[in-house]
Parts: sequence; structure tokens; C-alpha cells
Amino acid sequence: MRKKHRHEEHEEHVDESWLIPYADLLTLLLALFIVLYSMNSVDVKKFEEMSQAFNLALSSGSGVLDSTSIVRIGEDDGKKKDDEGSKDNKELTSEEEAMQALMKKERKDLEELKRQIDAYIKNNGLTSDLETKLNLSQLMITISDNALFAPAQANVKPESRELAVAIGKMLQKYPDYQVIISGHTDNKPISTVFFKSNWDLSSMRAIRFLDILLENKQLKPELFSAIGYGEYHPVADNKTEAGRSKNRRVEVSIMHSYTDPVNAQQLAVTQE
Repeated sequence: MRKKHRHEEHEEHVDESWLIPYADLLTLLLALFIVLYSMNSVDVKKFEEMSQAFNLALSSGSGVLDSTSIVRIGEDDGKKKDDEGSKDNKELTSEEEAMQALMKKERKDLEELKRQIDAYIKNNGLTSDLETKLNLSQLMITISDNALFAPAQANVKPESRELAVAIGKMLQKYPDYQVIISGHTDNKPISTVFFKSNWDLSSMRAIRFLDILLENKQLKPELFSAIGYGEYHPVADNKTEAGRSKNRRVEVSIMHSYTDPVNAQQLAVTQE
């Protein structure tokens, strides 16, 4: 008998080796989209490094990221900040220009007031009793005590009231400036029924002069003040009669409202 040879049936297997690179490709693409989705802002350098890594992994010659347009968020932020900074600089410049304009007007006002007072001094023969000085902080009118008061007295002499009234009239043209009236004495002690010390005398002289100024109702009392310095702010040597005479004085200071900090500092250093 012939032996029958049975051929076992073999199941044919399809070649599925292609699934491995396909799965790798899908994994890489998924990782790419997850990374891109999670990034709020793109670091350009890291983005380019990642692009090269993907190119090498995929080995396709040109990577999927080569033609991708990179949105440089950091650069946009920088540009936005520059624009904001530029805007701030423009606003600062405008404020500086406005301040410069105010300072210029103020300087012009005080220069004009100084000219008026100097003309009054010259026309009335008061050059030996009054002087003016304009600097970066104030316009100062210095009045000798002889032009206003009798010795050891604080009441303004009747014939000297006209001087205080005239100064008040000139000040009313510039009503918005702060005005400080200060009284000064020499170093000779005083002790009378009316004045316990030079503090009292210098203070009352400043106040009595201020009273006459404020008789002018067009002046603003809230901008005026009076102070006594006694003997402690001399401008000359108290060892001589001429020096003591210079130290006995009343000063009317019309203060700058706007000052340049740099120039004011330079002035302070110079005065020191």
C-alpha cells in the first residue's frame, strides 16, 4: 500500500516588520505635539535643538520642523517692553519740558521783580540801606535795621512804613510765591521790659514788618511767615561796629517754587 503523505497546512504570516518604524513615527509625532502644546513661549535655541534631534531620529533628510515658522514670543515681548519704555520716556520728557517752562517763567518773574525793587532803591536814595540778591533758591531783599527801626525797638518807624507798603505793592503782582520775613540782630545782649533776648527782638521786628505787608489785602497771608534768628546768622564780624550794623537787618525772601535739583545741589556745595 502506498503511504499517503499528509501535508500539514501552514498558516501564512504577513510580514509586519513595518509596524515598528510606523509606531516609532507615531510616538515621535505625538511627543512633538505634546511638547508644542505645553510650551507657552518658545525658546528659539531649544526649539532648533529639538528640530535637529527629530531630524536625526527620523533620518528623512529634511525634518518636519525645518520649514516651520518660529514665533519669537520673547522678541515680541521685548519689542512691547521697548515700546512701553519709549512711551514712558516721552511722558517723562513732556513732564521735564513742562517743569522747564515753569522754571523759566518763575526766573523771569523774579528777575523782573528784582529790577523793580532795584529801581525803587535807586530812585529813593536807599542804596546804603537796601540790597537785593537773586540766586537759584530765592530773591532776597536785605533791609538795614536803621531803615526801619529805632535802636532796640521793634515798631517800624512812621517814615519807614512807605518802604514796606511799596514792597507789598510790588509783591502783589506775583501773589503765588512763598515769602519769608526774617529778623536778625548783632551779638550784643538785650534785656528790657519788652524784649527778654535777641530772639524776642529779631522775631518781633520780623512780625511788625510782616504786619505792614499784609495790610495789602491782595496778598495771600497763607504764603507769608515770620521768623527770628537772633544773633545766630551773622553776615559780618560782630567785633566791629560796621560788622554789627550789617548783622542787624530784616530779610524778605521770595522763594522759588520750582528748582533744578542739580543746580540746587551745586549751589549748596558752593555755599558750604
